[in-house]
Amino acid sequence: MVESERYRHQIEWEISQWKQKIFKRPGLLENSSRKFSGWLNAKIPDKVHQTVTSTIKGIVNTVLFTAKFVPNGPVLLETPLAARDAKAKGVISRYQKIASAEGAGTGAGGVLLGLVDFPALLAIKMKMLFELAHIYGYDTADLRERLYLLHVFQLAFSGFEQRKKIFAVLSDWNTYQNQFAEQSNAEPQVDWRTFQQEYRDSIDFRKMLQMVPGIGAIVGAWANYSLIDDLGETAINCYRIRLLQLENNQ
Repeated sequence: MVESERYRHQIEWEISQWKQKIFKRPGLLENSSRKFSGWLNAKIPDKVHQTVTSTIKGIVNTVLFTAKFVPNGPVLLETPLAARDAKAKGVISRYQKIASAEGAGTGAGGVLLGLVDFPALLAIKMKMLFELAHIYGYDTADLRERLYLLHVFQLAFSGFEQRKKIFAVLSDWNTYQNQFAEQSNAEPQVDWRTFQQEYRDSIDFRKMLQMVPGIGAIVGAWANYSLIDDLGETAINCYRIRLLQLENNQ
């Protein structure tokens, strides 16, 4: 068996393990965390929700409609998947270090700096996704590829039911992006309120601990490291699936 075939079997197994992980029904801890987040969200004034939603929408729109996050490096073409994966893991490791340092710094500052961490970490995640897209051969100068990244992000940071819907879109991305391309002056139809609540609910447990006096710096570094790890794993497997589908259709 040639090396590429062995590697293909290996990543197919890894993809199957990842799918089991993301489609595993939430356990007691996750359910409790989400119930608490739901209770907390109900107590927060609607104006606050609107402000947070506007902040996230602003950051994501910057990602989608400007060139701010587009990497300077080339899009990798004609590159074996094993080499792409190795390079991607190196990029994820680099961003984990960046995010950990940022989380430790803001975690040491308590609640106020913890709030600063929210948009900063979001920007770090998006920048990493752009680099990963280029590693797997997709040019983020294309708006459709940025929209793909937005769905990858949502898959990584959504609840069980929402993950199923997003994965279905990603699994049939060509159909979705063709519909998007056919629309005149197309702009992504995003439920921003749901987007921000799913994201916040997914990270709340880890990020709330970051604001506890005395342990904030340690927890902040751990939380940001693990959140980057979750997103990186999701991105790698989404692109693996996409490239394997492309190969199978050729």
